[in-house]
Amino acid sequence: MDSLFETINKIISSPLWTLALYVLAFCLVGLWLALIFWTFKDARKRIDDPIIVGVAVLTSLVLPYMGTVIYAILRPAEYLAETRERELEVRAMEQELQIMRACPSCGELIRPEYVACPNCRRTLRSICPACERVQEPGWKLCPYCGHDPRVKRVAPPTDEDTQFWVAED
Repeated sequence: MDSLFETINKIISSPLWTLALYVLAFCLVGLWLALIFWTFKDARKRIDDPIIVGVAVLTSLVLPYMGTVIYAILRPAEYLAETRERELEVRAMEQELQIMRACPSCGELIRPEYVACPNCRRTLRSICPACERVQEPGWKLCPYCGHDPRVKRVAPPTDEDTQFWVAED
């Protein structure tokens, strides 16, 4: 048993073992610094707020190896460039959808000038009887000619109507 401990003691005290420990420690420190640098570079690409980037790097610095793992778990899924690109695509689609509408009945895309849906034949807009321009469904009167279709037009009184009223008095 003493010979086993003496052999282990000789191996540990040998200069090669000391060199191996120094090389291992150097590699671990180098990996730790590389992970801190990676966290900094990745956080700048994914996070817009410099304070949060600093917190992520500080976490990697204070908690060797685990700080980078924590950052990798909590980091945003997309790069800022991808997020901005997606937002631009959404804006472009919204502008395109403003030009093209969907039919409330069947969901078919319709153009703004359509009066009825070509797919399900639902009336989408009405036509003003006075000026024959297209009107939106919510309009109470025609903005082009001022015609109000809800007002009942009453013919002006004739001479017979006035005579009837006068005779009763």
